[in-house]
Amino acid sequence: MLIPSIDLMNGRIVQLVHGETLKLAFDDFEYWIERFSSYPLVQLIDLDAAMRQGENRALVAEICKRLPCQVGGGLKTADDAKALLDAGAKRVIFGSSLFGGQTDGEPKRRHKLIRLEFAESLKEDLGEDALCFSVDTKAGKVAVRGWKDSVDLTPEEAVTWLEECCSAFLYTHVDTEGTMRGFPEDVAAVLRACTAKQLIVAGGIRQQSEIDALDAMGVDCVAGMAVYSGILKA
Repeated sequence: MLIPSIDLMNGRIVQLVHGETLKLAFDDFEYWIERFSSYPLVQLIDLDAAMRQGENRALVAEICKRLPCQVGGGLKTADDAKALLDAGAKRVIFGSSLFGGQTDGEPKRRHKLIRLEFAESLKEDLGEDALCFSVDTKAGKVAVRGWKDSVDLTPEEAVTWLEECCSAFLYTHVDTEGTMRGFPEDVAAVLRACTAKQLIVAGGIRQQSEIDALDAMGVDCVAGMAVYSGILKA
């Protein structure tokens, strides 16, 4: 299944390369909302909130009224998620807040890099069906805080630890994000073997044949740059 994306920055729809370099920007929200209206799910990300440099809450709420969205970007608490769900989001995406650093003076332990108790509390407060957990990687390690920092975990480790607390995983391959160079299908195959939950991948999707190949694995995908560039029809 193809899931189109709407990434928001400074009140516009944008597409970035590697999550850093602005490539495309649009103000014509009506066109894209209408374009995506037939999809069962649209991914809506507040990049300003994810990068801790502002927010687009009013715009997010308006889009959620008109499209079935899973929404992410800077969510830190269950209350943050409840506000989005109350605004009409179908599901919320938690990412950076699921991961922590090493405790001072304590030997490095991988499980300490995942805030499992927090993940379990989200499941208790919001319900598993409302939760999608984002496990993004850069150079093979989990990337956090707008992909500016990393945690010494592989995506396979993160997915395995968090498996029982959400209904879906979103994996973004930051190394190919926005490049339209294609998503590495071997990575999707490994992650598919790690979880029984819905698996959604993003990063470099360019053509329908990729979507079909991923679908055959039982993997859904998010496409942005190829859609907004007109290369992939959505």
